[in-house]
Amino acid sequence: MPAADRVAERRSLLLDAGLELLGTQGLAATTVRGVCAGARLNARYFYESFDDIGALVVAVFDRVVAELHTTVDAAVAAGGDDPVARVRATVASTAEFVDSDRRRARVLYVEGRGHERLQRRRRESSSDIAGLVALEAAGKEPRSEHRIVAAFLVGGFSELLTRWIDGEIPVDRDQLVHAATELFLALGRAAGRLATPAG
Repeated sequence: MPAADRVAERRSLLLDAGLELLGTQGLAATTVRGVCAGARLNARYFYESFDDIGALVVAVFDRVVAELHTTVDAAVAAGGDDPVARVRATVASTAEFVDSDRRRARVLYVEGRGHERLQRRRRESSSDIAGLVALEAAGKEPRSEHRIVAAFLVGGFSELLTRWIDGEIPVDRDQLVHAATELFLALGRAAGRLATPAG
């Protein structure tokens, strides 16, 4: 195996171990020693790919986000051109993604609230997703009202998923998807009214 491939393989093992620790035991338990033990690698291989544990934590988050994007993009593409189907596909695929592996939900929405680098990356990712939602709603260059609704939706949906995963909202996934889809559609319709000045 070429040296570059061996490095990539070791990096992937470290990310897998990082996801397991971060997604089950939390940020405090995610240490260089713990990650290396989980990956069954010597600590020197950790520093081959990451400067410190913070870099690995952010890389774990980025990988989960990339996997989520791939999953959602495929679902939306399968939904065709029907706007309602595309919204439902976005909601359903996101819910299935975090429900099928609860570690993902913890990485995406819970861990690292006091971790500056991860919080910054989470804000960047949320902003990127809100931008895509605004573009989807507008169908062209989003106006300010589209951006307002998109930011509200992305933040609210993240909070909804967190509370659902934690059991605070005791409904099955189909009920959650139906309710969230209706909220997305209703707020999307509200964007047009936001363009009209109050009073």
